[in-house]
Amino acid sequence: MSPPDPAQDRSFEASRPRLVRLAYRMLGSVAEAEDVVQDAFIRWHRRDRGGIRDPEAYLMRIVARLCLDVLKSARARREIYIGPWLPEPVVESPEDEADDITLTLMLALERLSPLERAAFLLHDVFGQSFDEVSRSIGRTAIACRRLADRARDHVREARPRFPVAEEQGRRIAAAFLAAARSGDVEALQLILAEDVVFQSDGGGVRPAALNPIRSRDKVVRLLAALARKRGGASPPVLEEGLINGLPGFVTLEADGLPQATVLAIDGGRIAAIYVIRNPEKLLRLTPFPVPGAPPAG
Repeated sequence: MSPPDPAQDRSFEASRPRLVRLAYRMLGSVAEAEDVVQDAFIRWHRRDRGGIRDPEAYLMRIVARLCLDVLKSARARREIYIGPWLPEPVVESPEDEADDITLTLMLALERLSPLERAAFLLHDVFGQSFDEVSRSIGRTAIACRRLADRARDHVREARPRFPVAEEQGRRIAAAFLAAARSGDVEALQLILAEDVVFQSDGGGVRPAALNPIRSRDKVVRLLAALARKRGGASPPVLEEGLINGLPGFVTLEADGLPQATVLAIDGGRIAAIYVIRNPEKLLRLTPFPVPGAPPAG
């Protein structure tokens, strides 16, 4: 193992946010992303770094390879996951480095092979050349280009035709929250797209729909029924803003646990509603311990 080098440690720490971002985009889990980056840090210290000309590119390569290994077991776990799987929600702050990978696009990436996902993220999102991508995933530059092309076709289908401005998205999210709380059927019908899709992820721990609910009429009936069940009580809002690049909010529900709601908006109407209820995915969103949830990490 190389002796401690403060300059190299500073180099790693400067790259850490970008490395976590790559790992999270690959895996959809903040905990797994942080574990991968910590593993990369250990490997970084174990090797002779004298011949490394671009430390960040080298670290990105390590993280990409580790993520590909994790994805092999992650896919097996998701095959037995109870109900729809949604990525762990991340509330964005103004200081966060922006990209256009939203929750909707992360779900599109889930349908790709791990190599397609890696090639697309490394090249299209993180700006690496295909020669560098080839060194990360062990394929030729030509093969990496083809992998990214296939991924791009899938991602293109998931992009909204008419992206919404951030402020308009916040207004639509606020209007949706008010309508869903009150069970206002007329307001919900106006704000939801005709082919809206509702997905909820309880992970088998909390009640959630086991299959996506499609069409405005069915989603409106569901939201109205949930409002009636609450009996007029309004869950407190813990946070609101951009969650995984989309407008959304975090509420404290009647069972004492948080819930993240994320909205995909297209053409001024809500095209998809993603509700994350699995407590394991909400630990980092709350300023207090989540009752009954396992410890983070």
